[in-house]
Amino acid sequence: MNSGKPPAVRTQRLFLALWPDEATRGQLAAHANQWIWPPGCVRYAPADWHATLHFIGDVATEKAAAIAACAVVPFQPFELVLDQPRLWDHGLAVLCAPVVPMSLRLLHDRLGHALDGLALALDPRPYVVHVTLARHAAAAIAPAVLAPVRWPVRGFSLVVSTGLQAPRYRVIRQYP
Repeated sequence: MNSGKPPAVRTQRLFLALWPDEATRGQLAAHANQWIWPPGCVRYAPADWHATLHFIGDVATEKAAAIAACAVVPFQPFELVLDQPRLWDHGLAVLCAPVVPMSLRLLHDRLGHALDGLALALDPRPYVVHVTLARHAAAAIAPAVLAPVRWPVRGFSLVVSTGLQAPRYRVIRQYP
């Protein structure tokens, strides 16, 4: 029986991100535990911490393979230092990097160019490296003094949003 409706297109919500190793997650956890979190704040689980390179958004599931292939770009390992706690609009508590290493700038640019080649819309705002620690955190108090998080970045990942509270994200491919 044909209802006359086109079949529903299955989609995935994708992004490219730096994904921390266990030692870096430990540093991030030590930092996050120094904040004073308000009631109602939703802290991200350590397994979900990441630094987004490019948010891709909802794409047809069959396009994921092309996105995964286009993300094979030259990569040079680097160290990312995060030591700037911030409260952003809409109640986001984040930890930012004061400096974007040149290797990260090149990676961001190369991935942007590759995604542009697939006619995917890119965020036009300037790139700000950060890890989101919590949402609904407008009244959170960041630590006055903190040890910098030193993240040895050895690769990046293609990630899908699960739509679940835990785990919020799942790595579907790692690079290089």
